[in-house]
Parts: sequence; structure tokens; C-alpha cells
Amino acid sequence: MDNRAKISIIVPTLNEEKYLPKLLESLKKQSFQGFEVIVSDAGSNDQTVSIAQAYGAKVVRGGLPGVGRNSGARAAAGEFLFFLDADVILPSKFLENAYREIQDKFYDLASCEFRPLSTQLPDRIIHRLIYTIIRLERRINPEVFGFCILVSRRLFDRLGGFDESVVLAEDCEFVKRASKFRSLQFLDTTFVRVSVRRFVKEGRVSFMFKGLRISMYRMFKGEIRSDIIRYEFGNFDKKRERDRKKYRELIKRLHLIKTFIKKYPGTRAFVRR
Repeated sequence: MDNRAKISIIVPTLNEEKYLPKLLESLKKQSFQGFEVIVSDAGSNDQTVSIAQAYGAKVVRGGLPGVGRNSGARAAAGEFLFFLDADVILPSKFLENAYREIQDKFYDLASCEFRPLSTQLPDRIIHRLIYTIIRLERRINPEVFGFCILVSRRLFDRLGGFDESVVLAEDCEFVKRASKFRSLQFLDTTFVRVSVRRFVKEGRVSFMFKGLRISMYRMFKGEIRSDIIRYEFGNFDKKRERDRKKYRELIKRLHLIKTFIKKYPGTRAFVRR
């Protein structure tokens, strides 16, 4: 690692062979190269680990995102810890701009704008709306998502890292706790692009209602420390593949029925009934 930069990028993973290469490739193309990458893997059974190693990342044992981020931080050498998710892509000057702005403005806790990896207008509107809300509320309800949390090592250590007993919205809990010591800031010089796979898997309306349910629970009952709301980690594409398989099986059966009716025309009236 280049000690002039002192940045450690920490990525929790579980079965991310489809998305991780895109993030690592975008890191490879950064105009600012003084950084290290630490992948905290929770036991992937695909090519995630070998992909990370092929790109020169350090791989450590992870778990749920909070556990993985803490594990990565313990292995990190950087003065600043950049926590990213595996399904984000960075502009080529992300690290250069982020590092400069953090240093120039003396930020200890920051995030940035997030834009969807989608050409659909509803996705752009939803992401812009969410970003606007969390930026406007940062003084009274500071929270950001785990796909982009930038924090100084000294603040991270002061907090003791992520609360591993929190099983959902641990990223928001961390930022809320951190904001008691250093205010949450948003970078003006850069942004990240995020996957819409959560939208695709759960549906846009369902995803928004789930987020609202999580926020209401945290507001009135506290942090989520049990599986009251189903959490998906490293499992976004499995349901989609099951759905595709069921769809292929349905088409196959319909084709067989069509072939049978064509072969035996007398069954047509029976089928219509």
C-alpha cells in the first residue's frame, strides 16, 4: 500500500462473483492509486475469493456486513476507512476527489450522492429522492447506507466499530452513533453508482415499503437485533434464478400441451372447458 494515501477500502462479500469484478475494475482505473482493498468474505461458495485475490485484494474472514466491516477494519492500515458494497462502481476520480475533499474540509464522517446503474427513469427518481431526504435530514436523523461510508480511523476506533449485535440497518446505526462525535457530511465532488438488484428482486414499491417499515421500527422500538424483518445478504440473485427456472418449466409445459393438442385435435374442446 502507498503510505502517502492511507486509504483502506473494505468490502463485505458473500457470493458476489457477478458484481465484485466490476467494482475492482473501477478501482483499478482510479486516477489515485494509493490505497489497499480488503475483502471480508462470509464464506462464498462461488468465485468471489479467487476474483478478489486475482485483483490483489487482501481477503479476510467476514460474516454479516457489520462483522465483515469490523474484520476488514482490523486488517486495515489506512488512516481513512472507505466502506463500500460489492455492487457499486466508482467514477475514475472517486478516490482522488474524495480524499482531497475530506482532507481539505477536515471531515471524519462522510458519504456521497448515489446514482443507480439503470437507465429507467423511476430508478433515477427514487434514488434522487432518497438521497435528497437523507441529506436534508442529516442534522436531525443522520444515516446513510453501507454501500458508501467514509470514516477516519480515529473515529472508527473511538466508536469500537460497527455494533455486531445489530442484524439489520447496522450501517445506519453506526452513522447515527458516529454523528454524536463528528457531524455527517456529504461530498460535493464525487458520487457512486449502485446496483438496482434489490429493486429487481423485491419490486420497487415493496422495497420502499420495507425501508419505511425498518425506519419506523428503529424510530419507535430501537435497533433491530433479531430476524423480525428478513435480511438478504449474498442472496439477491438466487431468487431470480429460481423464478427464471420456474418460468422456463412453465413455458416447457405449455409447449408440451400445445404439441399434444395439435397431435390430438379432439382434445381442444376439452381443454377449452
